[in-house]
Amino acid sequence: MVTTTSYRLWDLVDELCGHRFVDLTHAFRPGIPHSPDFTDEVRTVVNDFARDGFRSHRFDLVGQWGTHVDAPIHCAPGGRAVDDIAVAEMIAPLVVLDVTDRVTADPDFVMSADDVWAWEERHGPIPPRAFAALRTGWSGRWPDPAATANEDATGVRHTPGWSVEALRFLCEARDIVACGHDTGDTDPGALVTGGKCPAETYILATGRYQIEFMTNLEQVPPTGAIIVASFPKPAQASGFPARVFAIAPQ
Repeated sequence: MVTTTSYRLWDLVDELCGHRFVDLTHAFRPGIPHSPDFTDEVRTVVNDFARDGFRSHRFDLVGQWGTHVDAPIHCAPGGRAVDDIAVAEMIAPLVVLDVTDRVTADPDFVMSADDVWAWEERHGPIPPRAFAALRTGWSGRWPDPAATANEDATGVRHTPGWSVEALRFLCEARDIVACGHDTGDTDPGALVTGGKCPAETYILATGRYQIEFMTNLEQVPPTGAIIVASFPKPAQASGFPARVFAIAPQ
């Protein structure tokens, strides 16, 4: 007679499946918001059912497309590429820093170190190896490119972002494993419009990765959830579309 053996990791799967799974990923397609430096996605059918009995597609797109990972080499020469990111870095405690009220009042809002400290006063210290996600509410503008860019008449983008000081505190004092945000840039749009990206350069130069264009962060509590940030393994790539999700308490 075969007896059932208990395995701790298998039991853990059953435990996790009793919680909420929240997809933090936008589906990508041609025409979605993207950097003006990038061309649009081109998707073609290579094989189809009528001719071949199966379907396959060819995708022509930049690595930084849709919800995507940026590896350190994206901004740091000699930094780690996508295939250098260890799978152990892809699962982490998730903290969500919600600044939607601030952004509603000021779309140029920049997350400061003081704002992080204020968040910790309400929710407690950010644990080591956490993934810090900035929720600005900007994902509600998806998939409208004009609303996402939020440019004024002079072409300046008005979008929120991180400050270098906030990321430095998270990296040096809290030792986060990575950061993410629901905007398309780490830095506020006014800086990006001028060709500057100090916060993105900083975080990637530390050897950490980031996830951009996240969504559904409003469905995740400030603390208590975990994140799984997964992506393919293209050799020496600077970025690639990602599939990211949270496992949150019921």
